[in-house]
Amino acid sequence: MPSYWRHVNEVLEQSELILHVVDARMIPETRNAELDKKAAEIGRKVLYVVTKCDLLPIEDVREKAKELHPSVFISATERLGTTILKKKILEISHGQPIVVGIVGYPNVGKSSLINALAGRGAARTSKESGYTKGMQKVRVDKKIMLIDTPGVFSAMEKNESKHAKMGAIDFAKVKEPEIPALELIRDEKDLIMTHFGVVGKNPEKILEAIGLKSHKMGIGGKADLEATARFVLREWQTGKIKHGAIYSKR
Repeated sequence: MPSYWRHVNEVLEQSELILHVVDARMIPETRNAELDKKAAEIGRKVLYVVTKCDLLPIEDVREKAKELHPSVFISATERLGTTILKKKILEISHGQPIVVGIVGYPNVGKSSLINALAGRGAARTSKESGYTKGMQKVRVDKKIMLIDTPGVFSAMEKNESKHAKMGAIDFAKVKEPEIPALELIRDEKDLIMTHFGVVGKNPEKILEAIGLKSHKMGIGGKADLEATARFVLREWQTGKIKHGAIYSKR
C-alpha cells in the first residue's frame, strides 16, 4: 500500500484539480480525510464526485452530501451526470486546458467514472477492489486530461469492517465477514429485508433467514453464516442492493 500512496502523491503534484470520488451510499465513510489534507497542503482545488447515485433516492444523496463543496452527483454505469461534471471542470479551469487527478478509496468507482467521461473503455474496470495498480492517463477531450490512481486507504485506518462495507476490501477477502454483514444489516435493515425477501427482529436473525432462503447451509441443516455474510457483502458491493428510486436527470 505505501507504493500506492507514492503514485497518489505524484498525481496530486501533477494535477491542477482533484476529483475526490465518494460512494453515495456511504459518503462520510468513503471520504478520505488524508487525501483532502494532502490536497490542501499543496493548494490543489478539490471537486467531490458522488458516484453510484442510481442506488438510492437523489434526495437522500443531496442530504448526505450537503457538507461537500463543490460536488457533482453522477451514476457512471447509467451515464448520468457526466455532462454536468465536464461543465463543472471547465468552469473551474475557466475554459482552459486542465489536468485532473482522480482519487479515492478502492472500489468507489474511479475507473468507471473515467470510462463514462471518456466515452469508451479507457480505464480497465473490475468488481474486485484494488484493480487499478498504477497511474493511467486518459484524454477526455482537447481540454481535459485525467490521471487515474490506485485506490488508497488512509494510513491511520485499520477498520476492516468499514472497508468491507464500502467495498474497499473484496467480499471474498474479508477475514470475518459476519461482522461487516451484521453492521450493514443493522444500518440498512429495511432495505436488506426487502432485497432478500426475509423478515427478522435483529441482524443475527435476519442473516440467518437470508442463509436459509438462499440455501447456504452448514452442518445440521443450519444456515452457514460465514457464506451467507459473504453473499450479503457481495450483493452490496456489486450494487445489486438498491432503493427503488431512479436517479433523476438534471
